[in-house]
Amino acid sequence: MIVMMQNIIYEDDDLIVVHKPEDIATQTARLGQKDMVSQLKNYLAEKSANKGEPYIGVIHRLDQPVEGLLLFAKNKETAANLSRQITDNTIQKYYYALVLGTPEQQQGELRDYLLQDMRGNQSKVVAAGTKDAKEACLQYQVMGQQEEISLIKVKLKTGRHHQIRVQMSHAGMPLIGDNKYGNEKSKEKSRQMNCQHIALCACLLEFIHPRTKEKKTFEIQPLNQVFSPFFSS
Repeated sequence: MIVMMQNIIYEDDDLIVVHKPEDIATQTARLGQKDMVSQLKNYLAEKSANKGEPYIGVIHRLDQPVEGLLLFAKNKETAANLSRQITDNTIQKYYYALVLGTPEQQQGELRDYLLQDMRGNQSKVVAAGTKDAKEACLQYQVMGQQEEISLIKVKLKTGRHHQIRVQMSHAGMPLIGDNKYGNEKSKEKSRQMNCQHIALCACLLEFIHPRTKEKKTFEIQPLNQVFSPFFSS
């Protein structure tokens, strides 16, 4: 079983916060492929005396190659409340990313229009007004630099398909380990660093607990070893 106690950051009667490993889908319909939803249902079924299938409500998702914090509801009422918080931007999500390059400013905002290609499972920046394009916005802050590699902390203002990867690449700062949106230089640097996974981690999550109305904040450090030079004490 993939979901072990160390994957669970927080759990109560209403919700679960987990640290999703790299290369595990949030949810998938593919037969034989493990995902977080099915693993959590197995976990809850094993520790419960009830024989019915446990409820797991997906509140938000992470791309399969990306590690980090995920929030799930354990009942429909909680799921409805947290989904409203997503819509109202009450839930705040932050990411760490390693990029090739250095922003001109230590902090700033990227605002683009993204068009998703469902067949190719990718998105691209297009002109405003393009049919089916959606506005994407993120805020970033440079947290550290080592030669040509920068550690960026990103706050998502919208939740678009592959948003951070697309916008950072379009801004000339592709993510380390990203073969889909990287350029030749970043791909070569990723090989030199022996980076096997995308250097992106959902590191901080904030929301209001639906039952207690308490503000909950959870923060983790990336497990991907390419981040370690920036987090070693």
